[in-house]
Amino acid sequence: MLSYIDPGTGSMLFTVLIGILGAAVYSVRVFILKMKSRVGGGRAKKGKRVPLAVFSDNKRYFSVFDPILRELSARGRSVLYLTASEDDPALECGYEGLTAEYIGPGNRVFTRLNSLDAAVVLSTTPGLDVYQWKRSPEVTFYVHIPHAASEIILYRSFGIDYYDAILLSGEYQEKDVRDLEKLRGLPEKEIKLIGIPYMDEMAARLEKEGPADPHERTVLLAPSWGKSALFGVYGGKIIEDLLSTGYHVIVRPHPQSFQSETEMIEELMKKYPESDKLEWNRDRDNFDVLNRSDILVSDFSGVVFDFTLIFDKPVVYTDPDFDLAPYDAWWLDRPLWTMSALPRLGEKLTPEGEANMKELVDRVLEDPRYAEGRREVKAETWAHPSEGARLAADYLESKIEEIEGKEESK
Repeated sequence: MLSYIDPGTGSMLFTVLIGILGAAVYSVRVFILKMKSRVGGGRAKKGKRVPLAVFSDNKRYFSVFDPILRELSARGRSVLYLTASEDDPALECGYEGLTAEYIGPGNRVFTRLNSLDAAVVLSTTPGLDVYQWKRSPEVTFYVHIPHAASEIILYRSFGIDYYDAILLSGEYQEKDVRDLEKLRGLPEKEIKLIGIPYMDEMAARLEKEGPADPHERTVLLAPSWGKSALFGVYGGKIIEDLLSTGYHVIVRPHPQSFQSETEMIEELMKKYPESDKLEWNRDRDNFDVLNRSDILVSDFSGVVFDFTLIFDKPVVYTDPDFDLAPYDAWWLDRPLWTMSALPRLGEKLTPEGEANMKELVDRVLEDPRYAEGRREVKAETWAHPSEGARLAADYLESKIEEIEGKEESK
């Protein structure tokens, strides 16, 4: 008699199988690379043990680390910063005590990381000990910090499982982490609610510089990337709809789109060239474009929370058919916190709204209920405003001292 496997269990087993196969493939690749290195006489350099190393897989995450690095520098702490971007701002920032090193591209990154000698490693990168990036036997403790004020479970499955600690900004995130640990039989990680250091920086900058000068009503279109993102669902039609409002439109694609969706972006830029009503924005620093925009049109991008919680402005958001199967969120089988937050921050884009975009934009901008919604969401996802860098540095210092104390006692 054939056994029946329900669709949910089958999907879960399929996800696990893919993870196992992926790990096996990458293990073989790493083995081959090691053999090539040995045959060629090469070997990963093993340097002096450092108390704290930071790894960034892309220059755009420097803003996440920057406030923490400055705080540690002010305290006289030495930090080794490893980046996979040769133009990472950390390489030029010149903070006292900071040693920044470009370790990319490709497998050179993992060769360096997998033999790193450090007491503590801090990173935004998920997937530790899942694919190429393995825990180094010479690293005592790995700490993860998210790069956005939203779900910690929207990483690919097992993305945070093998970190030792996570620095979070909301209690709902902690609940998600604990539930995943119970489901998978994992030991409890250390969790510290520190807030969001990079948002603290933007809020302080806004207070110093003030709002943008008076300007014509401006709509910012800033989607995430991928087939479930705004461009993947609506294509260029969404740009046409926004231009039909007569307002100034700024299009700011996700940086990853220029790498993973190059052809689509180039076609859109050619079809909708810049004009007095349309501009394309690729600034590394998004502060200015967020400050001078009155309303944001987006999807599940983390920029939604930057825009609403720092600049106190509303959004129009899309609700695409988002397949959670590849992500940690699928395992918990419950609605995302973001889905409860978005209706309090603005209005969902519907076919009717798309057909009457000007009316939709005006309505959302003038509706007073979203101001109260922003206050509620901020309280849920942004713990300890203005204290994030200090609390992160406190935690990292205490962990380093704890580890060094144990090593000395041995």
